Amino acid sequence: MNSVITHRFVKCHDKLRENNIIRSSRQFAMVLDYLPQSLSEILKGRRDVTIELLRKATEIYKFNPIYIFTGEGAMFMTEESHKNFRVLTIVTNSENDERIVHVPVPAQAGYASEITDATFFQDLPTFSLPDYKYKVGTHRSFDVAGDSMEPTLFEGDKVICSYIEPMLWETSIKDNYVYVIVTRGDIVVKRVFNFIRQEKCLELRSDNEAYDPYRISLSDIREVWYVRSKISPFLPSPQNLHRYMHDEIMELKNALLKQTQTIEHLNRTIEALVKQSQ
Repeated sequence: MNSVITHRFVKCHDKLRENNIIRSSRQFAMVLDYLPQSLSEILKGRRDVTIELLRKATEIYKFNPIYIFTGEGAMFMTEESHKNFRVLTIVTNSENDERIVHVPVPAQAGYASEITDATFFQDLPTFSLPDYKYKVGTHRSFDVAGDSMEPTLFEGDKVICSYIEPMLWETSIKDNYVYVIVTRGDIVVKRVFNFIRQEKCLELRSDNEAYDPYRISLSDIREVWYVRSKISPFLPSPQNLHRYMHDEIMELKNALLKQTQTIEHLNRTIEALVKQSQ
């Protein structure tokens, strides 16, 4: 058997049979929409378990992904933890290497909703990066929308993130780091402060001081992604940037001048009306 993950998968399968939750390996395979012959190869140590088979076993039989991937914790999730557990859909290439899925702004509402259909993810762009740190674990990239994280992040930037398992949120989410938080209706990029142990919530803060911090209940959080890097649009040359800033400043000066003229005209009108009434 090549993989320790496969070994743990087989142990979970054997436990299901031991507890009479499944009658046979064939039934187990059929429920998971998997070929019984292929499952037999896995159980005999001739083939490694696939990511898709693990996903289905987690969804249907409550295999604990923390146990499967680390060997820690219980073999199966409790009813409560499974109820709040969202199976993470991944995309792989022909060589079974995981791809980074990009979630653009138009797709973020659908991503944050209850959509878990794998076909939704097939329509999203995917890519890979050469750095080794993106070869281990699951990664996503998200478009940054709005100005709440300026000057750290600007609208149009893309953040590359690594996935944090829900069972690790309490210990792995570090104060004052930037994360992508997926709730039941939205996707936000914020600087996070961890109050899970004390109050079962996270505090989300913006780098733009115009936005007030707020707290979000643990029960409303669906996914947490640690922001590891960003992709920003290419900046213009210093000469073009200077010209752009000069034009922006001139437009602002003209707007302020017009406002000043309007206020002065309004003041003269008020003074004239006051004199007429005396």
